[in-house]
Amino acid sequence: MAGTTIAAVARVNAGDTAWMLVATALVLMMTPALGLFYAGLVRSKNALNTFMMSTGALGVATITFAVVGYSLAFAPGNGFVGGLSLTFLSHVGFAPRAGTEIPQLVFFAFEAAFCIITAALVSGAVVERMRFGAFLIFMALWSILVYPVLAHWVWGGGWLQSHGTLDFAGGVPVEMASGFSAFAAATVVGARRDYGRQALLPHNAVYVLLGAGLLWFGWFGFNGGSGFTVGHPGVLAFTNTLLAPACTLVVWFVLDLLRGGKVTAIGAATAIIVGCVGITPAAGYISPHWAMALGALAALPSYALIMWRPRTRLDESLDVLGAHGLAGMTGILFIGFFAQRVWNGHGNGLLYGHPGQLLWQALAALAGPLYAFAATFVILKVLGLLMPLRAPALEQSMGMDVVEHGEQAYTDGEGAILLSYEDVEQQQSGAGAAITSS
Repeated sequence: MAGTTIAAVARVNAGDTAWMLVATALVLMMTPALGLFYAGLVRSKNALNTFMMSTGALGVATITFAVVGYSLAFAPGNGFVGGLSLTFLSHVGFAPRAGTEIPQLVFFAFEAAFCIITAALVSGAVVERMRFGAFLIFMALWSILVYPVLAHWVWGGGWLQSHGTLDFAGGVPVEMASGFSAFAAATVVGARRDYGRQALLPHNAVYVLLGAGLLWFGWFGFNGGSGFTVGHPGVLAFTNTLLAPACTLVVWFVLDLLRGGKVTAIGAATAIIVGCVGITPAAGYISPHWAMALGALAALPSYALIMWRPRTRLDESLDVLGAHGLAGMTGILFIGFFAQRVWNGHGNGLLYGHPGQLLWQALAALAGPLYAFAATFVILKVLGLLMPLRAPALEQSMGMDVVEHGEQAYTDGEGAILLSYEDVEQQQSGAGAAITSS
């Protein structure tokens, strides 16, 4: 055993491992950054609850991924899903992960951070009305039944990977999965009580900008680490992660000016996210000049959907579908046109003589969203038969912070004592009586 361990350690690249430890920490930081980003986008009475949904993912998704999700994603299995040989991290140790020179434990930690942020992303569709306990249970089920399956398809030896589909850092299992799962979640849970009747405005644009900036910072680990080396793939992805969001940001400025004559802070923060999402699947497969083109292109469909969606009855509250689902789809399809073997060492796209690549990218852009939407829809429908998913209108009007946590993101500025659960019940009774008498 000792000899095996020593031999395994000897095959590990210290530089690659050090970079992957840093990259994992950067990706993990993205989840509280997302909490800050999301919290700023909701009303102040729901800011704490919204942040707690991301915090909950740090616990729930980590455990489920370690227990079974990692095995379903990366253990040998069939074309649809992995097996159970790596449950509870069995056989996951210091030996290098196949195809890399980093320990399997580091590979697990990096991939776990991906599952965590993806589960947290879906919360953007149901903020300000979904019960916290129900959301935690949903996250546990989702991080077992949805994320690992899609990760297996493109990274774990599944059917898309076996046919040559390229997805560098998560266009299918992270971006399209979160976006179309959010679409399903908003459909099942329903709209907020005030949706369509009053403006539901972000309460803190500075939080949103700061969260977006921290997410971009973490994305250098998200994309740069997905090469699993300090060599060419990681360097290319790192650089493209700088270029693409910058181009998205500038195009978004122009679109804002053309539409309303003002550049908005919320629009700028959203643009950063859209650019990071768009480059995620393509980061290690396209040249820097094509990364800039992708960043500019990704702004257009996402901007259009985000501007149009509030006119509908779909209260997909924080536009996860537009910012993640559609931008991720744009990146996946872009690979099919502009992937270049000279940069990525894998394959060329249509522009460089390989139309078959576009076919498989298009199939991924169809199959991934369909599975994410359908599986999420079924999970929530079944869960809804067992427990209420959404808070009643009265609790929504009070705010989910006090109702779900007995705490508030903000006091009245003079150190007011937070409401207890008994106070909440009394307020509910009084408000209910007032409503009845009226």
